[in-house]
Amino acid sequence: MDFEFPLPLDRQLGYGLYSAFMAVSRVYKPWLDQLGLTYPQYLVMCVLWEEDDQTIGGIAGRLDLEPSTITPLMKRLELAGHVVRQRNPADERQVRVKLTDQGRAVRAQTRTLADALYSKTDMTVAQVADLNARVTALRDAFRSA
Repeated sequence: MDFEFPLPLDRQLGYGLYSAFMAVSRVYKPWLDQLGLTYPQYLVMCVLWEEDDQTIGGIAGRLDLEPSTITPLMKRLELAGHVVRQRNPADERQVRVKLTDQGRAVRAQTRTLADALYSKTDMTVAQVADLNARVTALRDAFRSA
């Protein structure tokens, strides 16, 4: 296969993934604005909805981010009343994060996010799930490389 270098932008994998992410973010934005969340805050909430009462380091690891990136998000989520942060009495260096009742209640309101996303595509739920699995496999391949 013949390639010209650099590849035209629309043929670059990184750009395709990046521009798809930006398009998805634009679909999510009005819904997240109604919930008072940014997309990174929403991701943190998703991690906590999967498993509550985690360390900042655990949340950062799950999201592939540095703990120093997560801390400001936590402060804003705490000010909004969605989470509480507490130092671990057994290890003062460790900060644990727990959802509040308000933070748990937000989860039910996020159903509209999935509906909004699916309404903007011509893809079935199965097709979107397959695409997500393929992108996840690609991510994992890059992580292990």
